[in-house]
Amino acid sequence: MNKKEKIKAKAYWHENIKYVLILLTIWFLVSYGAGILFKDELNQFKIAGFKLGFWFAQQGSMYVFVILIFVYVRLMNALDKKYGYDE
Repeated sequence: MNKKEKIKAKAYWHENIKYVLILLTIWFLVSYGAGILFKDELNQFKIAGFKLGFWFAQQGSMYVFVILIFVYVRLMNALDKKYGYDE
């Protein structure tokens, strides 16, 4: 691997890690923040008859996690194309 390819690979992994950290932060805020830290404020609202804080703790964080998986796939496909790693 030559120097140019090493620089390209390093930039690719830097962006990849940045995306992972951003998406994990979002998931943390939704699952821990909405389900535990801010549950009292969110419980003032209801969704499908359940208090919103309870809903996030039981259902919402799983839905957000699945959505984040699809977002990650799209981001990685774009990143692969950007750096020429797509096949």
